[in-house]
Amino acid sequence: MIFTKKQLENYADTLLWGLTAERKRSLKRGDVIIVRVNLDAMPLAEVVHRKLVERGLNVVFRYLPNPRIEKDFYMLSDKAQREFVNTGEKEFYESTNGLIAINSPASLTHLKVVDPKRIAEVAIAKRPLRKIWDRREEQGHFSWTLCTYPTEELAKNARLPMKEYAAQIVKACYLDEKDPVAKWKRTYKDCVAIKKWLQGLNIDTLRVQTKSMDFETKLGEHRRFQGISGANIPSFEVFTSPDWRGTRGTYYANLPSFRNGNIVEGIKLTFRAGRAVKIQAAKSEEFVRKTLATDAGACQIGEFSLTDIRFSKIDQFMADTLFDENFGGKYGNCHVAVGVSYSDTFDGDPASLTEARKKQLGFNDSAIHWDIINTEDKLVTAKCKGGRTVTVYEKGRFKY
Repeated sequence: MIFTKKQLENYADTLLWGLTAERKRSLKRGDVIIVRVNLDAMPLAEVVHRKLVERGLNVVFRYLPNPRIEKDFYMLSDKAQREFVNTGEKEFYESTNGLIAINSPASLTHLKVVDPKRIAEVAIAKRPLRKIWDRREEQGHFSWTLCTYPTEELAKNARLPMKEYAAQIVKACYLDEKDPVAKWKRTYKDCVAIKKWLQGLNIDTLRVQTKSMDFETKLGEHRRFQGISGANIPSFEVFTSPDWRGTRGTYYANLPSFRNGNIVEGIKLTFRAGRAVKIQAAKSEEFVRKTLATDAGACQIGEFSLTDIRFSKIDQFMADTLFDENFGGKYGNCHVAVGVSYSDTFDGDPASLTEARKKQLGFNDSAIHWDIINTEDKLVTAKCKGGRTVTVYEKGRFKY
């Protein structure tokens, strides 16, 4: 077995904590929870299912297609098939209260021969469904959490033995703790002070400088910092969704990224007036270009994030964005996401945000959300609205 029985129980308990950690409304008996899972992750899914049923929740399983099915769909379908949304999906999304996604990919490269435009067509067609969940989350009726169950494919692409790969997950998710949920609660509490400190600086812009990049983004009005909220297991990042219109300079991702069956390396984006006007990559550049052309917001940023090494003990590349965007190592990490923003970074009630208000405040909208990660030694400074400049992050740590 990859995990011991106790570790599986701890993992499931942590996921249930993640699902409920920042809900505005508590889950109640009869609520509908989706468990979205690859078949390889069934040992964990079975434990999660038992715990959900014991709480009186209704569980709906959504199985992800295997690589052959997914590849055949994108290669053989016509445009109408790729834009097809099944009857009843809208009503289903409107009736659900939570999602636990357990990813365990059997392949990371099976879609490399697929035109990214085909993948974009599916994402755009399903965007209205995702917006239903976004709105329900803003209203407090929906929450989600995400985790990874290790596979040989992940370990191979991370260039780690399977045992070592699984050990990174155990360490990162506190699965060997006597009470992992209590540990996550303490981590959450420790992060609150940093978020409050950042909020109190009255930041106008944030600038990141490394040997490979000089990047700046405008925080925007009515923003707050989020992090370690349970939405991802693990999650050690402190993030916000900035005003995309104030992004400029060059951002460089030194970690590889696996997305939609493609391996991408050395992404370098040059921003002017908020949009990526120059797109480069050492590997799969054409894929990056086509992905950032998915829609109008795909070449604009929706997230800015920093991870402190005092929280994250992840010190290996994992070939999995969930872990790589929380990389600790020697210098922590900065990542930005091109694509859609998170409305929970609004400093008021997200349920009050209309689409027009989001647009006015510079919250980005897109069918994609793609995190690209830099783990270099970095200096992050904040220019405050009063005119002073403050170092907020250096050598992998917030300067709080």
